[in-house]
Parts: sequence; C-alpha cells; structure tokens
Amino acid sequence: MSTVRPPDHRSEQHGSHRSARSSHSAGLRHVLTHLITPLLMCVGMGLAYLGAFANPAPHHLPVAVVGSGRSAQLLAQSINDKADGDLEVRTVADRAAAVDGLKHQEIFGAYVIHAKGAPKTSSTAATKSSVKSGVEKASSEGAKERAGAGAGGTAAASAKAAPELLVATAGSDTSASVVQKVFTPVAAQQGAPLKVTDVAPTAEDDPTGQGIFFLLVAISIGSYASVAVIGGAGAVLPVRLRTALAIGTSFVVSLIGTAFAGPVFHLVDHGLRGLWGMAWLYSAGILLIGTGLHTFLKRWTTLGVMALFVMLNFTSSGGIFRPEMQNGFFAALHSFWNGAGFVEGTRSHVYFNDYGLSGHVWTLGWWLVAGLLMVGVAALAEKRRRTAEAEVAANAAAVAAAAVAATVPEPTRKRGSRTARSGEGAGAGEAGAGGAGADSAGAGTGEANVDVEMEMEEAVGV
Repeated sequence: MSTVRPPDHRSEQHGSHRSARSSHSAGLRHVLTHLITPLLMCVGMGLAYLGAFANPAPHHLPVAVVGSGRSAQLLAQSINDKADGDLEVRTVADRAAAVDGLKHQEIFGAYVIHAKGAPKTSSTAATKSSVKSGVEKASSEGAKERAGAGAGGTAAASAKAAPELLVATAGSDTSASVVQKVFTPVAAQQGAPLKVTDVAPTAEDDPTGQGIFFLLVAISIGSYASVAVIGGAGAVLPVRLRTALAIGTSFVVSLIGTAFAGPVFHLVDHGLRGLWGMAWLYSAGILLIGTGLHTFLKRWTTLGVMALFVMLNFTSSGGIFRPEMQNGFFAALHSFWNGAGFVEGTRSHVYFNDYGLSGHVWTLGWWLVAGLLMVGVAALAEKRRRTAEAEVAANAAAVAAAAVAATVPEPTRKRGSRTARSGEGAGAGEAGAGGAGADSAGAGTGEANVDVEMEMEEAVGV
C-alpha cells in the first residue's frame, strides 16, 4: 500500500494568504510613515502663514509730523496718545528732512501741516479706528485711494494749500496705506482733502511693490526643490561633486530669477546686475545648506528646508507686511533671515539709492558661509561613516574566513575499498551540501540586492 500523501492544497493557500497579508501590512506601514511628512508640512505652513499674516497690526510704526512749532508737537503727542502704541509719532523740522527720513526708511509717512493753521487735536480721536481700517484695506485699496487723494489734493491746491502726506510705497505699499488711513481724518478737520505725495514710487509694472516678494518665492522654490534631486539622486556622488552641482544650479536659478525681474515682467527698470548678484547669493546659500543637511536628515530633508526657507522665510521677508506690522517673533527673524536680506537688499538697490545695501548683502553672505560650513561638516561625517563601514566589513570578512577554516575536515587515508566507497559517499554528500550552500549563498546575495535597491529607492524618493 502506497504511503505517499496527496498534496495539501489548503495549507498552501493559507500560506499564500498569510504572505499577502504580511506584504500588505508592510506596505501600509511604509505609506503611513511617509504621510507624516506632508501632514507636518500642513501644520507648519498653517502656523507660519496664519501666525504672520492673519491679523496684521502696526507695532510702533514710525511716522512724522512736519513742523517745529507748538501745534506740530501737540498734534504728534495727541496722535501718540490715541494710537496706544500702534504708531510712533515724531516731529521733523521741515519737508526736506521728512523726505530724507522716508528715503532712509526711518519713517513710513510724514504729515505736512496746512500753512494757515494746524488741525484741531480732537480729530485724532479717530486715529485708533483709522489704523485698524487701514490695515484691513491696505493690501487691496492702497494704490487706488492714493491716486484719488492725490488728484483731489491737486484740485484743491488751486484754492488754498492742502495738507500733504508724504509716503514711500517702494518701502511698503501696505504701510503707506495704513499711514494714509491714519491722517485722512486729521486732514478732514482742515476742510481740505489730503494730498498724497509718493517720494519713492515703485516700477510702473509693479504698482504694489510686491513683485519682489513673488520673485523671492520663485527663486526659493527653484533652490530648495533642487536640493531633493542633488541630495537624493546624487547621494552616490562624493560631497565635492554635489557641492559643485549646488553652486552651478544656484547660478542657473539666479539667471532665471533675473530674467523674470527684468525682460519678462519688468518688476524693476534698472539695477539688474545687482539683483542677479543677490539672487545668486540667496540661492547658493539655500542649496548648500540643503545639500549638507541631506547627509543627516535623509528623507526628512524636504521638510527641513521647507521649514527654513518657506515657513520662516517668506513670512519674515517683509515682502507683504513689514516687521512693524507683524508680531515680535517674525519681526525678530526679519533682522537676520536670508529672505529679508534679499527683499530689503533689492528694495535698497533699486529704489533707495543703495542705502543700507551693505548690511543686507552681508546677511546673504553669512548664509552662504553657513552653507559652506554645513557641506564641510557633511563631508567629514560621510568620511567617518565610510571608514566605520570599511572596518565592519573587514571584521566580518575575517570572522567568516575563520569560521570556514574551522569547519573544513582534515584529510584521511584510504583504507580498502570500503573506505574508498565511504569517501565517495561522503564526497557526494559534500557536493550536495555544496550545492545547497551555493543556493543559500545565491539567496543571500539576492536578499542583499533587494535591500540595496530599497535603500536607493528611498533615497531617490526624497
């Protein structure tokens, strides 16, 4: 009677189902782990953008009242009292001093009192509400209202001198709009419309002056997105080649940004060479810092560079609201972050006769130095890592050689035909064992190759 059992198909099916479930579980864990990154991006972007832009309000915004008499001092003091810390009102001697303060961005508005008399100080009771309404409408109505006020002031000037407000929209269109909202009711007490004079206008094709901010966005995205490619796909390259790629990419990105600013959209009408230099410094700093960080952060590099150069960068750049219109955290970042260095440096170079330009260039330069240092640290870390891996591999090879030497049997003498036949049987067994060993070695090699492929896919997937 035959003792051969029929194949158990049910156990095979159960095994295949268990294998499929195990594979699905591993894949699900892999996907859920990678979903952490976009969810953290969502939280970070919400906190940064809403924290910086959701409720802008002036904090000691510097403005001036032109005049050296008692009426100017009383008006300035009255506005200060009513503004409750929103404004910082000072007096300047004459119109020329006010213009100089605006072009040096020491003040953001200057009110020139009507020559035939000062307005009643009771008019400043509306200052607080005027500041609030100015902030709410600054982004959308500022340029239109200044144009209308300027036209009205020019028409009224034929009858009598109208009160005048000096602003510099190139410094910040939103700040200029807030200042206009503050002084419009003050001028109304004189029975004449407010005349608005822009002493530092923006380029014709960039009426709000915010084109520089969106140029910053374009250059930033081109830079930090390139970090993922250089760090991921270029992970097999030595650090010096990745550094060279980062510098070359920053050169291309800066040229693209300069083309957008000049011949494509005409955001600026002069100073393109200086703008290109600052764009290159800015882009190179981002790329070098990101390339160095990839050695340590791996697949978290994208989240890291987004936190540095989007969440904290765009919100503190001053491109939409100046630091005087933001809370203390983002106002503090504005003083040394690289995005603020680019925006303020471009404004200074294009609109304010290079006043303060050196400080902004130094800011960009220090970020570039930080990038070079980061790349240097990454090179040392990778060198130590390679040395440690080589030592581990050498120790493993030595242990394997010793194990093989210990398992090899000593040669025996042949004793008759029985011994020979035993030797042949043992030889056949050894051959079979050798075949099995080769199979297991092949399987181990296959598993190692799979591990390497998965590691490369994860690196490139950054």
